[in-house]
Amino acid sequence: MIELEGVPELIDPVMVAAFEGWNDAGDAASAAVAHLDREWKGEVFAALDAEDYYDFQVNRPTVWLDGGVRKITWPTTRLSVVRVGGEKPRDLVLVRGIEPSMRWRSFCNELLGFAHELGVELVVILGALLGDTPHTRPVPVSGVTSDSDLARTMDLEETKYEGPTGIVGILQEACTHAGVPAVSLWAAVPHYVSQPPNPKATLALLNRLEDLIDLRIPLGELPEDARAWQLGVDQLAAEDSEVAEYVQTLEEARDTAELPEASGEAIAREFERYLRRRDGGGPAGPAPGGHATADGSDSASYLRDNPGARPKPPKPPKPDTETDTERGSGGGSEDEDSPED
Repeated sequence: MIELEGVPELIDPVMVAAFEGWNDAGDAASAAVAHLDREWKGEVFAALDAEDYYDFQVNRPTVWLDGGVRKITWPTTRLSVVRVGGEKPRDLVLVRGIEPSMRWRSFCNELLGFAHELGVELVVILGALLGDTPHTRPVPVSGVTSDSDLARTMDLEETKYEGPTGIVGILQEACTHAGVPAVSLWAAVPHYVSQPPNPKATLALLNRLEDLIDLRIPLGELPEDARAWQLGVDQLAAEDSEVAEYVQTLEEARDTAELPEASGEAIAREFERYLRRRDGGGPAGPAPGGHATADGSDSASYLRDNPGARPKPPKPPKPDTETDTERGSGGGSEDEDSPED
């Protein structure tokens, strides 16, 4: 049963969701929703019943002390509302939780029930995957949808992915079947430095989100955190010749794959986006196991902090054909198919 007492009438609401676990490499997606909740002081109005969706041997509850009183926090999914003012006010419904262990269809139906009651006009689901992308380049963010009309009007890719999926893909398909417009934004996280946090990937997701929903997002200290993260990874790579060589191989593959995109039109589009963000105008106004990868499989984290036991990373093939480039082989390009629907 859905109870929404005390929730004000929303203005052009958009639901933004992220789930920890397989869909959330580097915690990039869940950190993006947490950032929105923190910056806009979201108010929690609902939480799904943990008993219905979670295996507590997989996602264990935690015990903590509150003034000497022991309390338990159960793994769940919470919904909050943020009121965004300005010249073009638009409210957000934030969904932040853990990928459920069971009853995914009921889980999605319950979220869609909230979306219906609140008059949500668009659902945006954030995800992050492990990919062959260098940390020294801009983070690729793919925007995909199952709706051909939405793909055309919002300049998105219509997904053609087939393979294993997570709650991000299931929720997007549930939205499509329910007639609710839905988009998934996927950030590619370097697999050789996949441990959280990854503020650079979080920042990339938020930048793409603000373009998508025509809403300026306060970034706070996130840009500085992203720069510090990259400098830290640079230093780690410099200490290991194999990692440094591998990063260089990824850079060359990425740059080769993106050569067709280095057109005057693409450069002008990126420069306009930069100016909007700088001037404040315009539209810019962990669970056990691995994470999603570009081919949809599970992948254990390739961690930099265990050099003794670390296998030498495979070298990706350079894209020397049109087909390789379209798939983003080795380069993690923005046009590669997402591992989710």
